[in-house]
This record gives sequence, structure tokens and C-alpha cells, in this order.
Amino acid sequence: MDPIERINIRGDSTFALLLEAQMRQYELSYYTPEQMALVDGEAYATVRPLKVRDEVGGHFTLGEARRSALSAFDVILMRQDPPFDLAYISATHLLERVHPATLVVNDPAHVRNAPEKMFVTEFPDLMPPTLITRDLSEIRAFRAKHGDIVMKPLYGAGGAAVFALKAGDVNFGSLYDLFAATFREPWVVQKYLPAVKQGDKRIILVDGQFAGAVNRVPQADDVRSNMVRGGAAEATDLTDRERAICERLGPALRVRGLMFAGIDVIDGYLTEINVTSPTGIRAIKRLGGPDIAAMIWDRIETKLADKR
Repeated sequence: MDPIERINIRGDSTFALLLEAQMRQYELSYYTPEQMALVDGEAYATVRPLKVRDEVGGHFTLGEARRSALSAFDVILMRQDPPFDLAYISATHLLERVHPATLVVNDPAHVRNAPEKMFVTEFPDLMPPTLITRDLSEIRAFRAKHGDIVMKPLYGAGGAAVFALKAGDVNFGSLYDLFAATFREPWVVQKYLPAVKQGDKRIILVDGQFAGAVNRVPQADDVRSNMVRGGAAEATDLTDRERAICERLGPALRVRGLMFAGIDVIDGYLTEINVTSPTGIRAIKRLGGPDIAAMIWDRIETKLADKR
């Protein structure tokens, strides 16, 4: 995971998974991606024993560091937050050396091959009209056809650099220049969905099965509903359309070993499939929903038992 001292434990899904693992008497070891190494083809990390407490300002204690082969562990949770960059891709390659002999959740090879805003394009009939490109003429044609649009970098996360543009917005040219100078990857351009004002649902799937959901409502002066950007979390139920989306995605997630996934749905349209470091499970439980951390560990234990 990323540095544990920086997390907001009230909303952090990794922390919820740590609490559940500790309750089940697992021995926890912690490391950041920078502490991994590949030595003559074998993956190692400098790890520290970890104890966690659901206590703001005092949520963890670390023991003495030691070097360990990653193959020595029963299960490794890959909970490195985006950006999905070369550092992220490198970590997947190292973890791939031990999976599946050591169970890595999510499967690192398929995490690498399923970035949130690209994997989703395998289901175009479930999505709003979507374009992925850097080409100005393509964006102009898309904008002329669909009017109001949203632009965001392909490998962005957490609502960073998400812009909504009205059909006649004179800032389009300047925004294009800014994106061209700032981001090397292509951009996602989508038809703007006005219903985002009523919320963007984060739906959690565990091993391809619906587990829980939360509706994230943006602030009145913002298009972004991410809770890290000030979006308000509300309890919610699934519509028939949203249940059908989950059923469509389930087999694709299971076959790829993507045990913990979070999908985003606005007004019945699928916009992202999050498999790198999904979040939302603490908010769902806090609002009266199920304990998804327990569901994930139940599934991990089943897989470990099957291996044995």
C-alpha cells in the first residue's frame, strides 16, 4: 500500500481490510512499492510487522523492518493507489512473479491490463458515448455531435483534472492546450450526463458478485462526486438496470481474478471499472450496508482453502 501514516482511516478501504484481517488473527506485514526488489528473478520486500487500531491519530504501530521473499506470504493485498503510471506497472510485474502460488488480490497481471477507464470500454453498450484520443479533430467532431462533454486524463484518479464543458464554452481551446501540455496519455471525452447532480453510484463487486453500494452526490458548485473531492455519501439501492450491469460484468471480473472491484454508474450508464485500489466499503458499512471487508476476507479464505 501507500504510506499508512497518510491515510484517512474513516474512509480508507485498505484500512478496513487491515482491521478485518487482524480480527481474524492474521499476522500483518506492511511495505510500500518502493521497498520491493527483484533479485535474480525472485521478488523481495523490506516489510514491517503491523498492528492497526480504529483510532484517529493513533491508527497503527510498526515493528522492526526485515527483508522477506514475497513468496513466503499466504496472501498479498495490492492496495497501491493510482496514478496508474510506470511505477504502478512495475509493481504489477514484480508481484506477478509470486502469483498464484502466493495469492495476490487483485491479480497483478489483470490489474495491469485493466486500467479503470480502458477496461470499461469492453462494454460500450453500457456506457455513455465515449471517445479516447488526443486528436483535436476527433474531439471537435465528438463535441459537435454530443454538445456538453466531460474531459479527463485516461489515467487520472480521484476526480483530478475532470472538466465539464458546455457546447459553446469558449474555454475549450485553452483547455485542450492545457491538457496537451500536461498529460502525455490520451484523454477520455464523454457525453455529459446531467443526472450526475443526483449522484454517481459506487457499486462494489466481490468476486464478480454485487456486495454493496453508495451514492456520491457532488457539491452544488462541482461536477465531481468523489468523496475525496467533497462528494456526500448517501445510502442507496440498485435499480434493475444497475443489477443487470453487475451481472454482465461479473464473469469478466472473475475470469481475470479481479476479486475486489468498484464500478461507477451515473443515471444507468457505466463510466468506470475500478480494480487498482477500489474504495467505498467503509462508507457503505457506516450507512447501514454490509461489511464488505468481511465478505472479501471470506472469499480470500475460500480461495486459500481451495489451493491447499
